[in-house]
Amino acid sequence: MEMLTLEAFEEASEKVKEVTLETKLVYSDHFSHLTGNKVYLKPENMQFTGAYKVRGAYYKTSTLTEEEKKKGVITASAGNHAQGVAYAAKCGNMKATIVMPTTTPLIKVNRTKNFGAEVVLYGDVYDEACEKAYELAEEHGYTFIHPFDDPAVATGQGTIAMEIIKELPLVDVILVPIGGGGLAAGVSTLAKLLNPKIKVIGVEPSGAACMKASLAEGKVVTLPGVDTIADGTAVKTPGTKIFPYIQQNIDDIITVDDEELIVAFLDMVENHKMIVENSGLLTVAALKQLKASGKKVVSILSGGNMDVITMSSVVQQGLIFRNRIFTVSVLLPDKPGELQRVAGVIAAENGNVIKLEHNQFVTTNRKSAVELRITIEAFGTEHKEKIMHELEVNGYKPKSVRTLI
Repeated sequence: MEMLTLEAFEEASEKVKEVTLETKLVYSDHFSHLTGNKVYLKPENMQFTGAYKVRGAYYKTSTLTEEEKKKGVITASAGNHAQGVAYAAKCGNMKATIVMPTTTPLIKVNRTKNFGAEVVLYGDVYDEACEKAYELAEEHGYTFIHPFDDPAVATGQGTIAMEIIKELPLVDVILVPIGGGGLAAGVSTLAKLLNPKIKVIGVEPSGAACMKASLAEGKVVTLPGVDTIADGTAVKTPGTKIFPYIQQNIDDIITVDDEELIVAFLDMVENHKMIVENSGLLTVAALKQLKASGKKVVSILSGGNMDVITMSSVVQQGLIFRNRIFTVSVLLPDKPGELQRVAGVIAAENGNVIKLEHNQFVTTNRKSAVELRITIEAFGTEHKEKIMHELEVNGYKPKSVRTLI
């Protein structure tokens, strides 16, 4: 069957129900109020494998011949696609081999193994792992399942659009993350087939905007490098097979800086109690740039697989960016009672001191001054400025210091 047709999408939509959880739209009061639109979230981070990738992987495996299924499948991935293929193969009683870079976090390796896949660790980066996967596919006759540049995979990913439109028939705008373009190709193509008036806007990290560059050139181009915390969309070259569908069906591309993703993570945790990985947050961060008002907007949250160390770092940075946590340096005379006095000024303004660093060696004349670095919890920018003002009024000459907690 030709892929990315209405018939194929309908078949795929029924097929993926066998392995996907129902991810009903979540209305967001917070983002609706913030943007002046009616914002809904499509929480694919709640899938069993933690991401939408299982849709494309499962539909792709369902299109294989019996002989291909017996030989098994292979892919290269360090993230969500690895788990999607592993789980799809397990459901179809197929052998799955996943080539992962040697730098892949152990938790992701173990999750992939837990779905029954054989994991081969090779190379330092995805490109090297991918090359090895192609070698193994040729050697053993495995079917290679590409993470994004495969029409069958893109068709499976596009089933998200079917679910969105069934639940919200009058949707005006769908925001979709773009890495290599498989998800965007599937979602935008099906959305336009069902209702050409729906605007589908792709969202890329500023440090890996390969699709925006390709659309500008009118052909697939390769970026010289990528630099983004949205590792799931850190792609240098978009898919050539799915590129024509992007050209035809994507209405616009929004790019998002890493700092915006960090703040978006905090917003999702505090307002929706959801863990969404950086790539999945692209469509949330893009809401602020959306040139629309009074529209029904759906942000696809593509995944939620984030390790706890990364999560901890993102939370800290988010609090700092929002001025919920800040560090200030003041100089004090080295005599009893000075620490209590400066703490009193902060307490009077409802600032919460969470860390103190006392440096008696900031100058050779300790009687003249010692440095006190105070990390303070505040309600936000306005509250921070008020605390800083009161310190100034009391003669402290405070200086903001950029530091982690």
